[in-house]
Order: sequence, then structure tokens, then C-alpha cells
Amino acid sequence: MPENRVKELVRLLSQSKIVLSGSIDEKALSGIDVELLASKVIEARMGSTAALNIVTLEEILKVLDSLKVEKAPVPIEVIRSADFRPIAAETEAKYRMFNTPSERTEGTASDFVSHFNSRLKKIRALIETRRDYGLIPNLEATKGFMNGREVSIVGMVSNKIETKKGNLMIILEDETGEAKVMIMNGTSQQARELFEKAGNLIFDEVVAVKGKISGPFVIANDLIWPDIPIKQRKEVDEDVSIAFMSDIHVGSKRFMKESFSNVIRWLNGNIEANRDVAGKIKYIVMAGDVVDGVGIYPGQEAELAIPDIYAQYEELMSFVDAIPEYIHVFMLPGNHDAVQLAEPQPPLTSDLLKDFRKDNVHILSNPGNVTLHGMDVLAYHGKSLDSIISMVPGLSYAQPEKAMIELLKRRHVSPVYGNAASSTIVPSKEDNLVIERIPDILHMGHVHKNGITNYHGVEVVNSGTWQSRTDFQIRQGHIPTPCVLPVYDMKNHIFNSINFNSGA
Repeated sequence: MPENRVKELVRLLSQSKIVLSGSIDEKALSGIDVELLASKVIEARMGSTAALNIVTLEEILKVLDSLKVEKAPVPIEVIRSADFRPIAAETEAKYRMFNTPSERTEGTASDFVSHFNSRLKKIRALIETRRDYGLIPNLEATKGFMNGREVSIVGMVSNKIETKKGNLMIILEDETGEAKVMIMNGTSQQARELFEKAGNLIFDEVVAVKGKISGPFVIANDLIWPDIPIKQRKEVDEDVSIAFMSDIHVGSKRFMKESFSNVIRWLNGNIEANRDVAGKIKYIVMAGDVVDGVGIYPGQEAELAIPDIYAQYEELMSFVDAIPEYIHVFMLPGNHDAVQLAEPQPPLTSDLLKDFRKDNVHILSNPGNVTLHGMDVLAYHGKSLDSIISMVPGLSYAQPEKAMIELLKRRHVSPVYGNAASSTIVPSKEDNLVIERIPDILHMGHVHKNGITNYHGVEVVNSGTWQSRTDFQIRQGHIPTPCVLPVYDMKNHIFNSINFNSGA
């Protein structure tokens, strides 16, 4: 939106031969969508036969008042269908919540050292738990080893350098020093596979390397990620389901309100299609960006239908209030929500939600963990998907589930620090973004693209968005999948994807 709204309004009105009175000032138009205002003024002036078509301050204020009425949150009134007998309503909710601690620090160099040392310690322990690799205690201990000595070391990737001969040198660091690991670009199948594997290394992740000492280098013959073991699926006797949502973006002009309203009607039995699926839903997990926010990026005000952050949350909670009370809703923030941007993000505050209270609505941190009917769900908004997609060859926004698998392999929801696309982290003494407890379900959003797969027994789901395609996505060539609701049948271990896109 141009900074000089008066000048922009004059330009837009002049195209319809309408003159703006000089009594209009910038303050009167503060926070206003000038294009929408101009269109309303032009519409009101249609058919005028005046020789000089002048719009006054009084007329502008009347149009502004009408726009404010249009933008005011409208309560969603939904009554459950009389003949709807949902199975989930007769089933007792069984849940436990675990918020991720978010410590306050000064952000000093020592805070960051403590944070990354914590990450190194935790992930080293995970690697050791997976298999006995005979790990060297620290990198400093390798300095006195003779050439040809076989070693297994663990460190954090601080740099990747392509040598003049086309090999790849990886710099690993730990609490004691660093090691130079050489990945040879050889011709054998084993060498080619290892070199390709090394191409997937990203900054700040913790890995193990097996190799031989050769002067100042460790010549690698294998790279080992902490990864997750194959996990046996948990059995759920009761016939209930979990629905997954993210990136609702209430307050955006592109929020697909009609489609989202249909979800609420469907949950109340007022839509016949897939009614049996709706009746099994006992839980809903919302993985962040529940509103569009204010001041998230330059010029965002031009994209907002609701320019007030509190009004955005008020409208959101009017939807949530209309969800049947037997369904338990778990909501966490994302990078568009009005909490600190640095991760872990604390839960949405009562101030934002205006003390909204319902026994079936639960507010989580980002990331947040919840156990539902015995199944562990790790929910994370997914801002780090930007960095891992940009750094790992073969990944794309078209298949977010593949990027999510890479995070599981690294046992960390946001491994990259300092990259332009990476998440901002809180440098707390403990790195609480390490995936220490293996979930049964990993749920993310952020990229506005649905994706579902299974990795080593873990259900991996990205729940897409409820916002239509943005100008930024058009420029990037990214095609979102709005209004597709993934529903996981816990008893039968299957996903149903219900399409609520009214334009589909």
C-alpha cells in the first residue's frame, strides 16, 4: 500500500472523473484499504449527472463507516443437525499436553554456545542409542592418532567447502575443537553414493562420520544421521479420528471464509457428504498461522480484510466456538501469529484471545506435543521447511512431506541457524527443538501444500491452508492446495482428505 494514501485515492478516483475534496487528510485514511474505499465511492457515485463530481469528507466518512461494519467479526451460528449421531460424541476424550519450554536469555555469545552444546550433547546421545559405533569422546582426541587409524566421530556441521579437485570438505565442530572431514568424489559406486549423501548435509546439524585419519583430515567412508528407528504403530480400539488444520489466515482478504464455514457446518452434521467421517472426529490440531497477523511483511495492510489483530482473533474464535464441544481443539501459533517470532514460540495469550475459555479448546506452544488416545502427536508450524527445502537437493514446496522426513532424520524441527530462510531461535541453555521423543504423528503447515506419507511407522502430514493463492506464491510459481482437510482414522490407520474448496 502506498504511504501517501490521499495521493493514491486521488489517482484512483480521477480515473472515474471524480474529484477528491482537499479537506481529506492522511490521518483520516490511516490503516484503510484505499483500493476498496475508492471502489465503494465510485459505486456510490454511479449515475451522477453533476458537472463537477466532487466527493466530500462527509461522504468518505460514511463509506468508511460502512467498511468498518463489513469488517467487523460476524459470529458463526451453527446448530447441530437433529439427526446427526456422531460416534465421537459418545467417546471420552483422552489427552495429555506437553508445551515446549521457552527460556528467556540475553542472546549473548555464551548463550548460543550453551544452546548448541546442548544440541550436540542430545543428538550425540541419540546416535549412540541407535547403535554402538565406538564413537571417539570428542574431536580433540583425534589429534594424536596415527594415519590409517579408523575412527567414528560426531560433530556439528559448520562449513561445506568444494575443493579444487572436486572433493567436498566438511568442517565439524564440538566443545573441544574441529575436524576436517574429506568426502572424496570417486568413481566407484560406493564413493558416488557417499558423495551424493554428503550433498544433503546442512549447516548446524549434528552427524556422525566413520573414516580413517590421513594427516589433518578424516577421510570419510560413511555418514550417519541420528534418524529414527522403525516404530510399531499403536493400536486404538475406539473408532475416533484426528483432523489437522494449519494456515487458516483469518483476517486476510484471501481467507476462504465460505469454505472454512462449511467445515464447521460439516462438523455439526449439516453437510451430508462424508458425514460418517465427520462423526468420528474427536480431536482437531491447528498448527499455526491461525490468523494473518498485522505488520508481518511490508505492505501487508493492503492484503487485510480485518486490519486489527484483536478483531482477527475474535473472528477466529467465533469459528472455534461453533465447533461441537465434544471435539477437543489444540491450537499453536505460527510466524503470522502475535507472539514472539523466535522458536520455541509460547502459546497464544489470553490478552489476544480476550479471555476466551472453553473446556474443549487448548492452547499449545510451537512446537507442541499432545497425546491423543495414546498416540503422540508432535505439532510444529513448519517455518524451518523454508531453509531445509532451500538447502537439500531434490526437495520442493510441492512435496512438503519429504522435507518433513529430512527433519525426522536429523531429529530436530529447526536445525539450520543463520540462513536467510531459517527460523529465528531462542538461544536457551537447553535446545528444546531436538526431537528426543519419537512421535506417532508429525504435523506441520506453513507451506500451504498438503502432503501425507509414512516414514518408519511415523505418520507425516502437512495440512495445507485455508487461504487462496497469494501474489507472492504466484511470483514463486508455488501452487497451494487450499481447503483440503486431512482426517486420520486412528483405529484403521488411514487418512481421508476431505476437499472443502468451493472452487474445486
